[in-house]
Amino acid sequence: MEVFILTPTSPIRSTGNRGTAYQWASMLEKSGYSVAVGSELPEPLPDLLVVLHAGKCHDAAIEFKRRHPSGKLIVGLTGTDIYPAPGEAALESMRFADALIALQSQAPEQIPIELRKKTHVIVQSAEQIISGTEKNADGFRVCVVGHLRNVKDPLLTAKAARLLPAESKIQVFHAGGILEPEYEALVESEMAENPRYHWLGEQSPEETSRLLATSQLMVLSSHSEGGGRVVGEAIVHGTPVLSTRIDGIVGLLGEDYPGFYPVGDAESLATLLQRCETDHEFFAHLQSTADPALFSPETESRLLSELVDSLVS
Repeated sequence: MEVFILTPTSPIRSTGNRGTAYQWASMLEKSGYSVAVGSELPEPLPDLLVVLHAGKCHDAAIEFKRRHPSGKLIVGLTGTDIYPAPGEAALESMRFADALIALQSQAPEQIPIELRKKTHVIVQSAEQIISGTEKNADGFRVCVVGHLRNVKDPLLTAKAARLLPAESKIQVFHAGGILEPEYEALVESEMAENPRYHWLGEQSPEETSRLLATSQLMVLSSHSEGGGRVVGEAIVHGTPVLSTRIDGIVGLLGEDYPGFYPVGDAESLATLLQRCETDHEFFAHLQSTADPALFSPETESRLLSELVDSLVS
C-alpha cells in the first residue's frame, strides 16, 4: 500500500504542515504502510494521497482523483482552510476527499453539514524532546514560536512587552522565519527599539524544543489556527500557554482555560503576562490546567491508522 503525503511548497524549511507530514508518515510506517512525503504529486500515483492544505493543494488533490478514481484521498484541514470560512478551492478539495481530518474539536463547525460525516478529529500529538532542562533562572522568559505572517499577528507579544512596568524581568524570544517580506524591516525596528524583544530567526525542531523547555511561558497570538501543534509541544515541556481566544485553540484547551485573551489586544496580553510573572498562584493554576495527555502520540497514531485502514480495507 503506497501512501504519499503532500504539503504546500514553502521557502521555510520547517513549516507546521511539513512537521505534521513527517509525523504522520512515521506513524503510518509503523503500521506497515509505505509512505513518502513531498510537495509535488508523484509518478506513479500512490494508492492513497494525503494533502495537508485543502486550498493550496487543491490542484493536486483534484488531479489525483480525476486520474486515479479508485485511489483514496484524505484532506487535512489547516487554519486558513476553514477560518474565517472555507474558500471555493478548499471546498472542492473537501468534496472530492474520501475523508477529512480536522485538528481540534471545534473545526467541524466550519465544515458544510453534508461533509461532516466524513470528518475525523485527530489532535496533533507532541513528545517531550528536551528533558531534565531547568527553566531560565535569569528573569522570566516568554517564547513565541511561529513564522512571521499577518495571520499570526507575530509582533503582538513584543507590543505587549512594551506596556510592562519597568521592574518586570520579562524577555520575549521569538523563533520563526519570515514568510511575508514586510516583517524583515518590522523585526529589525522592533529589536532596535524594544530591549525586551529578541528575534531568533528560523529554528530547528530541536532548537525550538529547547526554547520551549527553558521558557516560563509561551504566547500564541494568531487570528486563526487549524490546531496549533505548538500548543501541545509547549504543554508537554511543562510550559503553560497564553493564547488568543480562537476556535483552533479553544477546541484544544476548552472554553474555561484561564490563559485566553482577545485577538489583537496587546493591553490584555500585557496584563496576563504581568499576572503570570507576579501572581504565583495564578501561574501554577495555568500550568496545571492543560493536560499533556491531550497530546498523546499513541492516540494520534491509533486514530490515524484506523482511518487509513478503514479506507483501504
